[in-house]
Amino acid sequence: MRIEESEGVSASRKHLVFAYYVTGHGFGHATRVVEVVRNLILAGHDVHVVTGAPDFVFTSEIQSPRLFIRKVLLDCGAVQADALTVDRLASLEKYSETAVKPRESILATEVEWLNTIKADLVVSDVVPVACRAAAEAGIRSVCVTNFSWDFIYAEYVMAAGNHHRSIVWQIAEDYSHCEFLIRLPGYCPMPAFRDVIDVPLVVRRLHKSRKEIRKELAIGEDVKVVILNFGGQPSGWRLKEEFLPPGWLCLVCGASDTQELPPNFIKLAKDAYTPDVMAASDCMLGKIGYGTVSEALAYKLPFVFVRRDYFNEEPFLRNMLEYYQGGVEMIRRDLLTGHWKPYLERAISLKPCYEGGINGGEVAAHIIQETAIGKNYASDKLSGARRLRDAIVLGYQLQRVPGRDILVPEWYANAATELSKSTGSLTVQAVEGGPLMSSYIEDFEILHGDLQGLPDTMSFLKSMAELDAINEYEKNSEKRQMRERKAAAGLFIWEEDIYVARAPGRLDVMGGIADYSGSLVLQLPTREACHVAVQRNDPSKHKLWKHAQARQNAKGQGPTPVLQIVSYGSELSNRSPTFDMDLSDFLEDGKPMAYEKANKYFAQDPSQKWAAYVAGTILVLMKELGVRFEDSISMLVSSAVPEGKGVSSSASVEVASMSAIAAAHGLSISPRDIALLSQKVENHIVGAPCGVMDQMTSACGEADKLLAMVCQPAEVIGLVEIPSHIRFWGIDSGIRHSVGGADYGSVRIGAFMGRKIIKSLASDVVSKSSDFSNGFIHDELEDDGVALLEAEASLDYLCNLTPHRFEALYAKMLPETLLGQEFLDRYIDHSDPVTVIDTNRKYVVRAPATHPIYENFRVKNFKALLTSATSDDQLTALGELLYQCHYSYSACGLGTDGTDRLVRMVQEMQHSSKSKSEGGTLYGAKITGGGSGGTVCVIGRNSLCSSQQILEVQQKYKVATGYLPFIFEGSSPGAGKFGYLRIRRR
Repeated sequence: MRIEESEGVSASRKHLVFAYYVTGHGFGHATRVVEVVRNLILAGHDVHVVTGAPDFVFTSEIQSPRLFIRKVLLDCGAVQADALTVDRLASLEKYSETAVKPRESILATEVEWLNTIKADLVVSDVVPVACRAAAEAGIRSVCVTNFSWDFIYAEYVMAAGNHHRSIVWQIAEDYSHCEFLIRLPGYCPMPAFRDVIDVPLVVRRLHKSRKEIRKELAIGEDVKVVILNFGGQPSGWRLKEEFLPPGWLCLVCGASDTQELPPNFIKLAKDAYTPDVMAASDCMLGKIGYGTVSEALAYKLPFVFVRRDYFNEEPFLRNMLEYYQGGVEMIRRDLLTGHWKPYLERAISLKPCYEGGINGGEVAAHIIQETAIGKNYASDKLSGARRLRDAIVLGYQLQRVPGRDILVPEWYANAATELSKSTGSLTVQAVEGGPLMSSYIEDFEILHGDLQGLPDTMSFLKSMAELDAINEYEKNSEKRQMRERKAAAGLFIWEEDIYVARAPGRLDVMGGIADYSGSLVLQLPTREACHVAVQRNDPSKHKLWKHAQARQNAKGQGPTPVLQIVSYGSELSNRSPTFDMDLSDFLEDGKPMAYEKANKYFAQDPSQKWAAYVAGTILVLMKELGVRFEDSISMLVSSAVPEGKGVSSSASVEVASMSAIAAAHGLSISPRDIALLSQKVENHIVGAPCGVMDQMTSACGEADKLLAMVCQPAEVIGLVEIPSHIRFWGIDSGIRHSVGGADYGSVRIGAFMGRKIIKSLASDVVSKSSDFSNGFIHDELEDDGVALLEAEASLDYLCNLTPHRFEALYAKMLPETLLGQEFLDRYIDHSDPVTVIDTNRKYVVRAPATHPIYENFRVKNFKALLTSATSDDQLTALGELLYQCHYSYSACGLGTDGTDRLVRMVQEMQHSSKSKSEGGTLYGAKITGGGSGGTVCVIGRNSLCSSQQILEVQQKYKVATGYLPFIFEGSSPGAGKFGYLRIRRR
């Protein structure tokens, strides 16, 4: 439902009392609440505001005895280390301390208070517990917001570990007690609410004109003014005079009393009325939030913004800002180093074009008043939380993949407005063999390599051929600019050679998290792949972006080698579409920098951290192979491998980038070495503790064959033909996983702890230091027995220990869990170079150590069964091994509701009477990769009936959860088999 701006608030014949709860996250919520509250008070009602914000935010705008301010903080929002940095784990812990542990006392206090003031309606922006307290007090409630905390915290849970997920469930459950949502523009998906009413922007009114404010500040009309509005400033940051172009002034909001500012920076008073100052400025520099974006749009003020990390509200507001041509993105590095000029000059050339309503405060107040009087806006649908409980998507992004769009879940369907539809990545439709496609291929002369009939490679070349037309398109475009493609259009010199590499993702059939323990693994390259195009040019010929040119000019030196990257798909998540750096940044005293410093270099700006996967390949080649890069490098990255689904999107990017850079520089590197070098990027520069199987499959795999590899460290033992009667599928659970997340890392640490304990136990026996009363079965040790124990005392990989030896001697000796400090006190270290033990954390040990030992045994049996005689028993046994693997993952703590549900659905399908009557179709399923969400691998008979059953599972999952799973099917060659293309524009 949409309420138009003409429906304002009117004085009511009934005096009403409202309790208005304001979240503790920033001033933006308080400032928009002010406008709604002001209109309610004008209509003659009492409003009790429950907030942690300073009184002046409300009293400077509302002077009325009908306003009551109660200083209580009932949620904490997102905990920020500084103005641009969110601490995800600290946010969850603080919320737990603020709202979870004292929950019962909070509810009792709020219920009593609501009854005391005789509230007619509770309004929340957007405090979860307020809705529950209202329900327990027998009072109706509504929410007014553009985002909800279940959506924001979902990504934090992915990073912090699923043991925090109960926080998200509780928040969603609290919101479900709300009757409906008054939704503000620039909104996020908010699945917990069952009914929605859209209103115009809520914007504070102006008190003074531009001319009056400039006169008060003694600023002439000819002076360019930028308002610096961060709600605080990045820690350790010092403003300098040279940050501004000549003749500019900067008005600083939120400066501390002790902060000294240069003469061209003016400190605003703490209680300065920001809308008036914004209207008197020529542009704004700050971070994106609802208040800044809405008021920038309302007053047509160009906004130079710097992305915040880990705040899912931001992409939706940014899309709205850019849609109305009001935004310019500044990279964090240029903000902190003062390279502001090109961004400010670009900003004042913009012509923001928002013409929508700005009286959302009045409209929302009218709806709130009518609800309190008795008007019913809500339907009788089930609450969002009912649907949400089975399928909240942790870290869910509205993700679409080039050529294969994922449908938005039904509960997000209301978000499919013109704005949200425009947020997808470059989507290229390939018609294999079609005349249109052929015409695009003919635009390039292929000087080396073969397309191999791959439609996605043809699509990639098509997208490159279209880049010439982008600038002309932009001239004719009245609305949203396509920043990714515009940046890519100026990336290459078309008369010079361009090198293209391709690397697929992988479906983990068997082996999964046992790779780092030395297991045999079986992996299938996916049909989806990443393409990377690379061109090297003399620095004097390289076309630089304006901010990169400004940076070089500031250094006062001639042209130097620069790396520029454009990554398609940035709109799918809150990351910048471009990255650039001087290649000299990788050097310290003429030598390649340490990996640890590179990790910090990329981590300093989370919106550009993705570049570590791409640019990190250059540093690895410098350090490991001594390669010198004296030319500038341009790179275009386009990946159809979905992120966060457990199919190695990161490995495909690393392998494709490494292969393309190697080809462009004439480096002959074997596919195996490409994989090992790419793993170093992931482990040491990105900082994710993954094994090597992902990169090996992406580099060494072949279409429609399983790559068999013993991960000790990376020995390919062959390619396993998939029998013609067997087929594999991947079904995405919709729950985003992360190998950088807490669950995967802690399970890996537990496995390495277990190995160290086993080695210690075996060593004790060999040295006779044990009195054999510690649980070992003791007979006279024969020479062979001693040799076995000696081998186990120096165990390199857990998977070299057989299950029967493990059960006989060690299983009962391993602790279920162990505190990090206790382990370090006993064993000094866990001998894993890519993880660090948290001394205060309790780690599960027995299950993570048991898994790889049995998984290695399962994979060997699986491989042997694939070559056995065709029969139902063969398929049943293969499926049973998948099921066993799945439940072993769950024992380690890496299962999720979504993946468990998919496995159960496959089981139900397998044992249905229909399936039995048709001789069986689906036979087994398991979670894949790093677990904690992602994709489930399914094995079945290669038949039309099996494909139909996979589609049935897909639809049943959608009915149960609201999420339509992505189905992975088919395969494609690895990077080594593809080689590379050397192309030139005709």
